[in-house]
Amino acid sequence: MTTVPDTFDAFTIHLPDEAATERLATDLIAVLRTGDVVALSGDLGAGKSTLARFIIRHLAQDPHLEVPSPTYTLVQTYETLPKVSHFDLYRLGEDSELEELGFDEAAETGIVLVEWPERAEQARTDANLTIELSIAKSGGRDAVLRPAPEIALRLAHSLRIRNLLNEAGLEGAKRMPFPADASSRRYERVECGEASLILMDSPALPRGPVVSAGRTYAQIAHIAQDVRPFIAMAEELERLGFTAPTVETANVDAGLVLLRDLGQDVIVSNDGTPIAERFCASARALAALHQAFTAPAITSKYGFAWEIPEFDRPALAIEVELLPEWYWPRQNGTEMDERQRARYHTAWTPLLQRLEEARRGIILRDFHSPNILWQADSSGHRKVGLLDFQDAMYGPVAYDLASLAQDARVDISPELEDQIFQAYVQEAIGLDPDFDEMSFAADYAIVAAQRASKLLGLFVRLHERDGKPQYLRHIPRIQSYLARSVAHPVNIALKDLYAEWGLVAARN
Repeated sequence: MTTVPDTFDAFTIHLPDEAATERLATDLIAVLRTGDVVALSGDLGAGKSTLARFIIRHLAQDPHLEVPSPTYTLVQTYETLPKVSHFDLYRLGEDSELEELGFDEAAETGIVLVEWPERAEQARTDANLTIELSIAKSGGRDAVLRPAPEIALRLAHSLRIRNLLNEAGLEGAKRMPFPADASSRRYERVECGEASLILMDSPALPRGPVVSAGRTYAQIAHIAQDVRPFIAMAEELERLGFTAPTVETANVDAGLVLLRDLGQDVIVSNDGTPIAERFCASARALAALHQAFTAPAITSKYGFAWEIPEFDRPALAIEVELLPEWYWPRQNGTEMDERQRARYHTAWTPLLQRLEEARRGIILRDFHSPNILWQADSSGHRKVGLLDFQDAMYGPVAYDLASLAQDARVDISPELEDQIFQAYVQEAIGLDPDFDEMSFAADYAIVAAQRASKLLGLFVRLHERDGKPQYLRHIPRIQSYLARSVAHPVNIALKDLYAEWGLVAARN
C-alpha cells in the first residue's frame, strides 16, 4: 500500500513491476498542472522513459500511443490536455541549448518531463518534482519522490486516493480523470479488471466572503460544504427504491467517495437533442420522489447525521441577486443603481412570499440532463439514475421540474416543456388526488423565472470569476426560457419590469 508521508522532504515508493509504474503515472497525472516540471533521474535502465511513457499515454488517454525516447531529437511535444513536453538531455551539449529547445515556453504552456536533468542546471532548479528511479535489490524499482511545497499537498491528496482504492481491494486500479464541470468537485473513472467505479474528489470548501448577516453566499444558499450531504442523500434515495450511485467506500474527512458507476447512457441523443420519452419518464420519477421522500434528517452508515436544510426565502432571494450582481453589468456596462435594485426587489418580494405557500418537498436542485443517467436494464422509476444531489433541500417541488423542463444545457421546445410538465402532473395526481394543477402551474412559473434569473448571473460569474467561458453559450437559451416563464399571469409585474430593462420582449 502507498503510504501518505508525514513530511515531503523525500519519500520512497516501491514499484515491483511495470503495472506499479503505470499506477504511479496515473497518480501523478491527477497532480500535474500547467507549469509543473518533473525531473526524472536515474541510471540507464532505471525506468525513466517507462514512467514518462505511461504519464504521456494517460494524459493522451491512448494506451497504445507511440512514445519514442527523444534521445536524438532531445524533445518531443504531445498535444494533450494539458500539453506535455518530454525532454531527454543526455546528449545536451551546453546549458544554452535548453533555451533553443523551447524549454521555457514548454514549462509556461504545459507540463515538462525531463530525463537526465543533471545535464542542465536550469532543468534541476526549475523542477518542482524530482523522481529518482533505481533498481531495487528485491526486484522491481524504487522511486524516491522529492516534491516542492506547491506540489506536495496535491501529491499527498492523490496518494490518499490511492490508499482509498487499496483499502477497497482495488490495488491494481487505473485512474482516468473526467473533464471539469462548473463545480469545484473533480471526478475520476477507476478501472480494475472488469470493475468500473467513479471516484468523487470533493474536499471541504473553504469559507467564502461574508455577504449578509455574517453569513457567506454558500451558507445562505445552502450549498453543500463537504461530502456528507451527498453520502446521506445517496443512502436515502437507495433506501426508498430510487437509483443513485451506491457509495462503495469513503474517506469523509478527505472528501473522497468511491461510487458505483451508473454508466454513460443519458437522456439526450448523440446530437444533443432531448429524448422526449426519457425526459417524461424523469418527470414521473421526480413526482414519485417528491411524494416518497419525507425524512427531515438522515443518519449515515458513516457515523454522521445530516439535517436537510429548507429552501427558504433568503436562499431564493440570494440566488436572484446573481442577475443584478453579474448579468446586469455585462449587459449594460454599468452597475445596477440603488433605485433599480429597489424596483427589482419590489418585483420579486411578493413572488418569493407566494412560494412560502407552495407545494413543498425534497428538491434535488440540479435535476437536468447532465445529472440523469438512463438505466435501460431497470424498470419503472429506477430507469432514472440520479446524480449531483448534494445540495438537496426541502422547498417548492416545482423547482426541480423547472430544472428539467427548462434544461439549461438542452433546447427544450415549448411543446416538449408542456409534455414534461403534464407527465409530472399526471403522476402527481395519481399519487395524491388533492394535487392542485392550477396552483402548481403558478408555482412552476415563479420558480422557472427565479431559476432563469439566477442562471443568467451564474453563467456570467463562471466566466468572469472562475475562467469558464463555455457557459456563456447557454445564455440565449436561458433568455428564451425566461421569456416563457414571465408570460404566466402570476409574473406580470416581473415581466413588465424585465421588458422595460430589455431582459425580455415587451408585451404587445
